[in-house]
Amino acid sequence: MPLSPEPLSLEPRLEERLASLLRSGALLHTLVDALGSPLNVVLPDQIAENARRFRAAYGTHRLAGRVFFAHKANRSSALVRRLAATDAAIDVASLGELQHALGAGFTPDRIMATGPKNPEFRWLAARTGVTVNVDSYGELEELATLVGDRQLPRIRVVLRLSAFDGPGVRMRTRPSRFGSPAGELEHLLKAVERHGDAVELVGVGYHLDTTSLEEKARALEGCIRALDACRSRGLRPRAVDIGGGFGVDYLAHGEQWERYTSALTAAVLGRRPAITWRGHGYGLRNDAGTLRGSLALYPAHRPVAGARYLDELLSLPAPSFGGRPLATLLLENLYDLYTEPGRALVDQCGLVLARVLEARRTDSGDHLVRLAMKADDAGLEEHGVLMDPVLLARDGTRAAGGGEPVGVYLAGSLCLEADLITRRMVFLPWLPRPGELLGFANTAGYCMDFQTSGAQHQPVARKVAAWQAEGSWHWCLDEQYWPITRPGGES
Repeated sequence: MPLSPEPLSLEPRLEERLASLLRSGALLHTLVDALGSPLNVVLPDQIAENARRFRAAYGTHRLAGRVFFAHKANRSSALVRRLAATDAAIDVASLGELQHALGAGFTPDRIMATGPKNPEFRWLAARTGVTVNVDSYGELEELATLVGDRQLPRIRVVLRLSAFDGPGVRMRTRPSRFGSPAGELEHLLKAVERHGDAVELVGVGYHLDTTSLEEKARALEGCIRALDACRSRGLRPRAVDIGGGFGVDYLAHGEQWERYTSALTAAVLGRRPAITWRGHGYGLRNDAGTLRGSLALYPAHRPVAGARYLDELLSLPAPSFGGRPLATLLLENLYDLYTEPGRALVDQCGLVLARVLEARRTDSGDHLVRLAMKADDAGLEEHGVLMDPVLLARDGTRAAGGGEPVGVYLAGSLCLEADLITRRMVFLPWLPRPGELLGFANTAGYCMDFQTSGAQHQPVARKVAAWQAEGSWHWCLDEQYWPITRPGGES
């Protein structure tokens, strides 16, 4: 029998709406009994609340503009339809997402097309008149040609830039595969001027895959300089699109994250019992007693995240503008602010439920718990998100602490060694029993259905929408939800 490691918890952060749903264990068991495992549950009213928080951050700095939900974060019809009933907008990155947004109630003036675009996506964007976020000179030329050849109305465009540098900026932002280098702005603006009868420049923006406030601040500062260059040529763009990447704080306790990452380092170096499957290091490795590599995990504890991250970004100084706050520069120039939160806008908006199939010992003595789901149904490991699931007993009660936690590894239902839902040992209040449920909370952002598949003819999770009304929880299939939905199907 292996030496049992000291319990290490990573308790998920739960706001009241999601916590209330998890307290309704009997309902959740009934849903899984009826619709199968795994099962996705989304909370449409929470996305409306999150959009309100982002708008409040705009209000703090007296800024106008739009909050665009990055649709790729979740496929849910219920979430998109509920958001359409607010003043928020939506960012679509494919033909299917654009069709979905239009069908959910978004009008073209509230839609932005981003990402790589095939001819069909480009055509529908131009035909319906949505704003197009242009990544390159070639894309701008193709769009202008399409508008001219098809005799379509002039289309609004945002020029996406990258690799900013300039006076007073000590740090160059990292390059991105999205957007044109800021040094090519003049070349792009000449094309905009040449195609003035086909395209209308409404703004510039950036996309950065980083959590660094400083890098994003430099990029925003670079965009403001780019807008100044546009105005000096007689163009009148009015918006700055700062993309997404505002983050989510997944954990209830920051000290648990610090404790876990410290323990993982010690385990990789052999200074404590293993806490991962077959010594997996999440990017760390032991090189003859020296720690090598880097931690390939999402920073699950992020106290500055979501709308608060946006507030802090806008408060940072711009060195090339005399150190004045970025929000002040936007306000003084009457520039609109565009943001594209994905993960942050579906924070607390759902969970994945999975039924326990069996619990057994491995040949090394570890507890292995097999669930009726695949690893890609929750996608936690793929996205480097570490947090504990919530254990729901068969009688509907949520497991609470008090006894000695049991360390287990969670495995999926595929006939593959790699189908591990958690490569880390998860500590639960007791050893799960067949028929009980594990709820993977706060998985609506990318984890829920971004990579799910029907491999080996295993079922893909169905999805339901849940909402509170008249003091109780109600639900319907995701595709049946509309913002006018009421208990009993009444409008």
